[in-house]
Amino acid sequence: MAIWEIKGRELVNCSCDYGCNCQFDGLPDKGHCWAVAGIQIDEGRHGETSLDGLRLAAIFKWPGPIHEGHGEALAFVDQRASESQRGALLRIMTGQDTAPFATMFAVYASTVETMHAPVFTDIDLELDIDGRRGRMTIDGYVEMTGEPIRNKVSGTETRAQIVLPNGFEYEVADIGSASSRTQGPMPFELRDSYGQFANIHLDSNGVVRA
Repeated sequence: MAIWEIKGRELVNCSCDYGCNCQFDGLPDKGHCWAVAGIQIDEGRHGETSLDGLRLAAIFKWPGPIHEGHGEALAFVDQRASESQRGALLRIMTGQDTAPFATMFAVYASTVETMHAPVFTDIDLELDIDGRRGRMTIDGYVEMTGEPIRNKVSGTETRAQIVLPNGFEYEVADIGSASSRTQGPMPFELRDSYGQFANIHLDSNGVVRA
């Protein structure tokens, strides 16, 4: 098994309201889970293969709670990646070279029964985790934006965080409002729903903790 490690940033938008029950071992508030995720790898490696500066993304659809399975997924890999880098990223994204259920990649992969062929393309991704702002465009597939939650009366920005000391994706995530529109084999639209902004540090055994 190749050893891997990545440090980076992510924006995730799912169909739940702000907070997302799944973060607290609850059930999705719409009954199903639809999600879009984009990750910027600032530093990374898979074995001897560098992953610095690369991006990856995915679309997910589960007809019910994630743990019940029957999910559908489409993975996107940065077209700038070499053949070895593409292979490395796909192995990480599909939960390979990872201790059982140690990362969100491994957990989600175990619940997917329809995996579309990966798309190697340009992933236009901008992320400001502290500012709770981001956007991702994948031509022909995804348009996603994220911004801070705003007070419904005053319009001022509201800051909220989720802290998961034993989480399998992050330790701290800033929560914002996000919207997405997807095309291709998995079309759907999310508007002003859960947006997750997080710095991530993961390796083959899960979240790397200070």
